[in-house]
Amino acid sequence: MGTKGSSTQTSRVIISIVGLMAIAAYGLTAALQILVWNPLAAVPGATLDEIHEGLARRNESISLVAVLPWTSVGTLLALVVVLLTATRVISRLRTVVIVQLLILVLGAPMYFFASFSAGMALAEAFFISGGDYTPWGGLLGLLSAAALICTLMVVIFRGRPGMRTART
Repeated sequence: MGTKGSSTQTSRVIISIVGLMAIAAYGLTAALQILVWNPLAAVPGATLDEIHEGLARRNESISLVAVLPWTSVGTLLALVVVLLTATRVISRLRTVVIVQLLILVLGAPMYFFASFSAGMALAEAFFISGGDYTPWGGLLGLLSAAALICTLMVVIFRGRPGMRTART
């Protein structure tokens, strides 16, 4: 039989793992957007190989080595949160939620840093703008903004008497 303490510990760990999965999905989406989806949309009708050949002809490249570290930072931070939660270093559910949400908030600037050089390479090689050509980059930004709003709500409305659910 489990105790209430182990039940809440399990809840914290599960929430931290859910946060890890959400943040990993964000990072994966960002990497695919930068490396695959955006180049294909920016140069319609060309294959990814043709795009990389065009980049190489202009001494430009979209480097996996440059993109993956930026898009992996959040996942690594979220993994640390899971480990700290599992070892009871982080002992409050509210703290787990706030930290995971803040990592999602930081996804937008990380996406910008990761995509900037790739966008510039496409712009210089194909004489186009360096912005996003698919909606996924904007969706990632909206997700980060939503995470910021959720973080503020968790911080502002913590333990307010009017925000508690009524017991029946």
